[in-house]
Amino acid sequence: MENQSHIRNFVIIAHIDHGKSTLADRFLDLTKTIPEGKMRPQYLDMMDLERERGITIKMQPVRMIYHAEIQNSKFKIQNSGSEFILNLIDTPGHVDFSYEVSRSLSAVEGAILLVDATKGIQAQTIANLELAKKQNLIIIPAVNKIDSPQAKIEETKTELANLLNIKKEDVFLISAKLGTNVEKLLAAIIKKIPCPSTLPDFVEGGFRALIFDSKYDPYKGVIACVRVFDGEIKVGEKIYLLAAGTEGEVKELGYFSPTLSSQKALRAGEIGYIATGVKESGKVRVGDTITKLKVKSEKFKVIGAEPLPGYKEPKPMVFASIYPEDQNDYDLLKDALSKLKLNDASLVFEPESREFLGRGFRSGFLGTLHAEIVSERLKREFGLNLVISTPSVLYKIIKENAQEIFVKSASDWPQATQIKEIREPWIRLEIITPSNYLGKCMEVLEGTEGKYIETKYISQERILLVYEVPLREIMSGFYAQLKGKTQGFASMNYEILDWRRADLVKLEILIAGRKEEVLSKIVSRNSVHLEGKKMVERLKEIVPSQLFSVALQAAVENQIIARETIKAKRRDVIAPLYGGDYSRKRKLLERQKKGKKELKEKGVVRIPPDVFLKMFTS
Repeated sequence: MENQSHIRNFVIIAHIDHGKSTLADRFLDLTKTIPEGKMRPQYLDMMDLERERGITIKMQPVRMIYHAEIQNSKFKIQNSGSEFILNLIDTPGHVDFSYEVSRSLSAVEGAILLVDATKGIQAQTIANLELAKKQNLIIIPAVNKIDSPQAKIEETKTELANLLNIKKEDVFLISAKLGTNVEKLLAAIIKKIPCPSTLPDFVEGGFRALIFDSKYDPYKGVIACVRVFDGEIKVGEKIYLLAAGTEGEVKELGYFSPTLSSQKALRAGEIGYIATGVKESGKVRVGDTITKLKVKSEKFKVIGAEPLPGYKEPKPMVFASIYPEDQNDYDLLKDALSKLKLNDASLVFEPESREFLGRGFRSGFLGTLHAEIVSERLKREFGLNLVISTPSVLYKIIKENAQEIFVKSASDWPQATQIKEIREPWIRLEIITPSNYLGKCMEVLEGTEGKYIETKYISQERILLVYEVPLREIMSGFYAQLKGKTQGFASMNYEILDWRRADLVKLEILIAGRKEEVLSKIVSRNSVHLEGKKMVERLKEIVPSQLFSVALQAAVENQIIARETIKAKRRDVIAPLYGGDYSRKRKLLERQKKGKKELKEKGVVRIPPDVFLKMFTS
């Protein structure tokens, strides 16, 4: 079927847990893509981790063949056959995986915007809609879970119609669980979403495909997930990756069914995969354009060499250190991170080492859930036991000599005398909440250094709060606090805005007068005393007592701001004495006192590694 008029490429976008994967299941059922008996719930969620958590983490494409019987319906399509190729990409819903969504949107012409009737429009619903609008996609709105006793069908339908500025009658009411009206939705996809078209700058005889994901195969090399925009490619043909400047050869190609189904060729408008033969994972980049390569003598010519509009490189703003518990697993961890990066372009990492942990990697993520999911995948898919630090934020520092540097951890923080200006990332934070929880949300937000922007009414009962806050403010416990205050009804989304001036300092910890660099952290000057006090109190609980008293101090710019003391162990040196002159007991106590004083002056506190681990990960 070479006619592109029979192809529809689309995604399902929604907030987390609004039923994307269940709707994808119904599409698979209707198109009989999965053989009877092999179907299972959330079929496109390929990882056990996704099914356990009930969230989609990785986008998953699938090609379906739909035998439409719609000639006598209001969705009648002129001059078309009844068989259509439907390429669906199931996308994640959590804010940390917005980059996954943006990549999939670049490969399609339309999107189903799905909203849960029991929860209404959520923060990520609006964020994903904005991403789809930027790609000029056709939006088909649908309200899901209309079978639920808690469903607020008319209210949600009105909210969605107002959001899109359309008639209420244009919003589909479905139950993905029961299949209610799902076939009507599928028919609307064929009617409303345009078929792929050839781009204006197409070069005759050329080929261009956009890489929107990739994974590694030890035999076939890097397998690129692609959307073909121009031309045709066959097995055995030479290819060239424009951005990476890398040559390859098509070892295999085909469709996602949803497992890999090899074919003889991929043509314009189709979504599929290409086994590139490239063995170095770093040379195949998400967003790159694959073209044909014609070799003649020692020179080569690239056919259709203008790159396709890709996507912006992801910019991780959250960093955490990852170390193997067993240092013999360092190379395995390095290899595992390289393989994960193939289908997660937003993951970055670089080597680092610490005295008590050995060698590991400082890794960059899009958010805290992203960091959590990557660490869990490393443990499950590669059998690694890991030590992972609490996530921190990326900072920009302008030094006195005008040099601009980025700081990912406190150990890289310059001396205060070298710093001219400190900048930190700020975000636009959007919170959607029922109106009766507005006060509770404001209470949580007032505890931050944020700036109020506006309040919008989505409906009489639902409010959108917009704030601008430093990214570091939502890194630890903010979302859990928000959910707790609103009994789980509030949802949030954020996007990085810009870099703004910040008054930050490096908080240092001294144990028995010795500076422990690994315990240093970057904090706001306004909260440094509170944070310093909290850290030394925590250390007092977990550092073992010594034969002499140990001072625990928190310092900023060489000034002590908090202190705790671990009392010396007391050995009962007079226990063997029974009766007699008290002067004998006093001599022993004086000798003990003198010995403790000498120990305090000369002794070194040996801190067990588990102390650092408890502080490192808390």
